[in-house]
Amino acid sequence: MNKKHILVVSQYFYPEPFRINDICAEWIKRGYKVTVVTGIPNYPEGKFYRGYGWFKKRKEMWNGIEIIRLPLVSRGKSSIRLVLNYASFLFSGLFWKIFTRLKADLVFTFGVSPMTQALLGVWYAKRRKVPHYLYVQDLWPENVEVVAGIHNKTVLCWIGKIVDYIYRNTDMILATSPSFVRMIQERLSENQEKVKYWPQYAEEFYRPVPRKKCDEIPDDNVFKIIFTGNIGRAQGLEILPRAAKILKEEGEKICFVIVGDGRNREELEKAVEENNVKDMFLLLGRKPAEDIPYLLAACDAAFISFMDDPLFAATIPAKLQSYMACGMPIIASASGETKRIIEEAQCGICCPLGGVEALAKGITKIMNESNLLVFKYNAEQYCIRNFERNNLFDIMDNFLTDDLSCFHKKLYYST
Repeated sequence: MNKKHILVVSQYFYPEPFRINDICAEWIKRGYKVTVVTGIPNYPEGKFYRGYGWFKKRKEMWNGIEIIRLPLVSRGKSSIRLVLNYASFLFSGLFWKIFTRLKADLVFTFGVSPMTQALLGVWYAKRRKVPHYLYVQDLWPENVEVVAGIHNKTVLCWIGKIVDYIYRNTDMILATSPSFVRMIQERLSENQEKVKYWPQYAEEFYRPVPRKKCDEIPDDNVFKIIFTGNIGRAQGLEILPRAAKILKEEGEKICFVIVGDGRNREELEKAVEENNVKDMFLLLGRKPAEDIPYLLAACDAAFISFMDDPLFAATIPAKLQSYMACGMPIIASASGETKRIIEEAQCGICCPLGGVEALAKGITKIMNESNLLVFKYNAEQYCIRNFERNNLFDIMDNFLTDDLSCFHKKLYYST
């Protein structure tokens, strides 16, 4: 069968560290032609990457993928700059949609925040009469209210109407958790069956590797818990210094290794100082994704946390699959989907969300756990059974081919 030309709409793309990079690279391997419409890379620091700008590297090729970069305002560090960042990508996308001669067979929008970027995918699909697929990573307007802290009812109502328009005009919606599927279906008055569960997965380089000396992480007898990823408000990492203070008072020897960066890094560093636990934290900053398995292997357990909100109970964080693929025991301060998976897999300890004392007790428990090797094995096996990359892409192939055929039949009978 002749593979199709996929137009990907994603405000973030290589060299920014998002899973859509791997999705597109796999599609190329499977014979699809892929073009990505994206922005100028500036995530998460909020400033343009070196070598990129409004007049630099606006078009490039990467792993056989054609990349078209639209001008936008960088994220910066303020809420106003973030709004301008979102709006400028949409504004540039509107002009691109009007003047582009690109012909694709389908549109795939990678739906991380901002959801408004999906409007570009919807508009292009309508103009070219091709199907639109949306892969929902962040739920809007819930994410805007919880993460961005916007509580104005008029604004949220307006955003909700935009989201409803996007959902109605999307031919297939893929969601990263069963809870997301249910919540999206509740917004649809019809065609609820077009919402499918397609979980995130770990890239191929996420695998168990031998524990060996790592220059950045001391090779000593101190128990090490690692966190990798974005340091933002949603991650709720401020709980760690408070739990560390309790553990320090109890005489526990432990080191928290933080790999990543983000808008809340300064707040985390301040909390570490205020709780007098600087000697228990090692902040390594952002590292290449390919280095993460080796950093994980130098530690004893991996950490996941969220801020306390029903939105995050419905979320399965991408790092969960990455940790499990590397065979890491997991200690979490979480609820909902994350708690369900950890308990189903029997791969770690999940503490009540936001409970500092409960987390401290959970960390003490996992430090003294005699079955860490069992946790490691269970994590890897659960990941293979439920999040195996090639199996998921086979399912995606069926979505793209079967639904594309149905779309053309629908288009034929409507004309």
